[in-house]
Amino acid sequence: MINTVTPSWRQTASRLTRMGWDELHTRVQQEVSKRLDLALYRAGARNRPVEDLSDCGCSAPARFFFSEAEVTGRARLLQTHLPSEVESLIREADEICLHRFRLLGYENLDYGADIDWHLDPVHGKRAPLKPWFKIQFLNFDEVGDHKIIWELNRHQHLVTLAKAWRLTGHAPYVSELIKQWYAWQLANPYPIGINWGSSLEVAFRSLSWLWVRALIATCPAVPKTFEADLLRALALNGRYIEKYLSTYFSPNTHLLGEAAALFFIGTLCPQVESAERWRNEGWRIVVREAGRQARPDGVYFEQSLYYHVYALDFFLHARLLAARNGMEIPASFDQILRKMLDVLRAVSQSGPPDGFGDDDGGRLFNPRRNLAEHLTDPLAIGAVMFQHAELKPAARLTEESIWLFGEKAVSFLEKHDQTSQPKFKSAAFPAGGIYVMASSGNSEQQMTIDAGPQGVGYSGHGHADALSVTVSLNRRRWLLDPGAFCYMGKDRNQFRGTGAHNTLLVDGVDQAVPEGPFAWSSLPTVQVGRWIEGQTFTLFAGNHNGYSRLPDPVLHRRFIFHLHDSFWLVRDVVEGRGTHQLETSWHFAQDLEIIQNRNAFVAQLEQSSPDGTRLALLSTQDSGWKLQLKSGFVSPAYGLKEPAAIVVSSTRAQLPAEHATLIRPLLQASDEPGVFFSTSTPADSAGGVNAYRYDGLSQSHLVIFAREEEWRFGPWTSDARFVYCCLEDGRVAHFILCDGSFIKLRGQSILAHGDKVERLEWVKQSGTGQIFCSEDAAIKDFLEAGFESD
Repeated sequence: MINTVTPSWRQTASRLTRMGWDELHTRVQQEVSKRLDLALYRAGARNRPVEDLSDCGCSAPARFFFSEAEVTGRARLLQTHLPSEVESLIREADEICLHRFRLLGYENLDYGADIDWHLDPVHGKRAPLKPWFKIQFLNFDEVGDHKIIWELNRHQHLVTLAKAWRLTGHAPYVSELIKQWYAWQLANPYPIGINWGSSLEVAFRSLSWLWVRALIATCPAVPKTFEADLLRALALNGRYIEKYLSTYFSPNTHLLGEAAALFFIGTLCPQVESAERWRNEGWRIVVREAGRQARPDGVYFEQSLYYHVYALDFFLHARLLAARNGMEIPASFDQILRKMLDVLRAVSQSGPPDGFGDDDGGRLFNPRRNLAEHLTDPLAIGAVMFQHAELKPAARLTEESIWLFGEKAVSFLEKHDQTSQPKFKSAAFPAGGIYVMASSGNSEQQMTIDAGPQGVGYSGHGHADALSVTVSLNRRRWLLDPGAFCYMGKDRNQFRGTGAHNTLLVDGVDQAVPEGPFAWSSLPTVQVGRWIEGQTFTLFAGNHNGYSRLPDPVLHRRFIFHLHDSFWLVRDVVEGRGTHQLETSWHFAQDLEIIQNRNAFVAQLEQSSPDGTRLALLSTQDSGWKLQLKSGFVSPAYGLKEPAAIVVSSTRAQLPAEHATLIRPLLQASDEPGVFFSTSTPADSAGGVNAYRYDGLSQSHLVIFAREEEWRFGPWTSDARFVYCCLEDGRVAHFILCDGSFIKLRGQSILAHGDKVERLEWVKQSGTGQIFCSEDAAIKDFLEAGFESD
């Protein structure tokens, strides 16, 4: 990843010894090209044509996402089906004409009469006008926040002006667009300035210009010379991207975005001499990177949901353009996209998904769609592209889908089967370590568990969040990941550190060691020992060794039991020696207020929810852990942070130690949190059993975790690793066993099976018992035991 410190000659020498021949050759070639380009500029060759422009000679013209005949109809569809978004777009276009911009999480940035394309207006810093490769863009003192500068220079706001003209026919929008485009060319002569400092930024700018070209092609306000000038500028961009591909610098979304831009320029600008080479090379890289950057289960390899969506944007747009231009789409490529879409669908079942990992605020189509509620946008594109009905419940009609597909998007996405509501499903993505516990009976409930690697390489965009969880309820986020906020300054480590996530912090240190803003060392290994999806429950068990580097090494184990449509029990076990400071944080959404109710904290909307929905967080009573309500921050978008509540449970304890938290949705105004406590004694724990009891909402729930092959607890005897029992009016109403071969209650055999059974469930519904089991033979043994619920 990126290093903010100029390396010493020893570091450089060490790095060189680790390079392969291809990397060394590429880097030397790039360094020579930088100096040669600068020499040509100083020799006065800055305006020379970098590519010959000629007649295409192609039998079939290049096709954008829409033809001139189609684009007018798509504008009308937007006005008909998304009028509020059209109004917002026009309002933003008016602001742009006044040189007031919304960038990332910043609003109303006034650039004055003449736009300074090298300015960070938030921090009042201006990047120097010198060769791009001599600018330390990660040096805040030199340039400010480079992301703010680059966000404006992506020229996505010019696309907004072009769309505004299409929607209104108001020529001043195009006049302002053309004026800004030519002003930018004068202020950014290649190779001078920070706006040439990243191939990805050049790629974004190129894609924006191609959208502009398609949208205003027939506008009478466009100068006659603009088409040729634009083509020459795109040729320069293509040449730059090809020479400075991030093959070894940032081979992630950087390389992917650059390849997509090469493919777009090469496909849509056949007049450029190198177009065919760029088209073929760009497409080859896009297809290759799909296989490299997506894990086998579809999770994006940088362990960031935002970058997962970011990559999907590039893949889907490139795939659609390839299909529009008659290119062969590999079946393996489509399979990867479907898997990535399935990941996004799974984490979006109960409304907008909460992110994990970095969030840089950038989007391919519309940079204003950079909040959690916009992360599902690719589902609309994927649903229409693949006619994938299972994606429809989490997708919705978007401006992007209408521009790309027109009436096809409207007809597919607005048809809903009102008679069949989708049933929420738990889902596991083991390669990426993302596990989703979901149910949808009396409410829509979802918990997402991050139990994967911290990232790839130095994990530049991953956070120290092993075994962290987020919770959504009834299409709202309740327990969340606070986001990234920024890539520079002291807040960087605070937002990506362990304490900013819903997991365990030991001795006040992160699970990994931060090494600059885009690297970590001492990365933890996360292991998942158990994932069981039942009919009435889901069970998870995992651990990480991120604290094995401490003088007294510590292992964190987390067990999570979800009783569908009821509650989650989160059990944290801390193994090791010595005395340690232990702290578990629970970060709530910024629009919630938290009220303490005896041993529980209850979260509710600042403005009462019409259905009375609340979320209770209970800690075991008399556990020696101190509960505190604190204030913190969440970041809905890059550069924006808002105050939010945190509930912190902490202790200083001799290890081994454990603590449990129960998370209970309260669906009616009359619902009370209930009482949660540990029922096991030190002798039980020494015997390999830890048990918890929750009394609430007219039921009593017993949850037993065991470590020994055979154990006894109260009236129970078993070899199962996990047992759950629910009592109603003193009778068993629900029973679950996991990883066991026998169990007895008060001496009565419930199950006696020759081998261990992964899961057995018995639940009484409407007076009748129902059995679900992972092995048919065990059902027979259960029935023969003649279990009576009373």
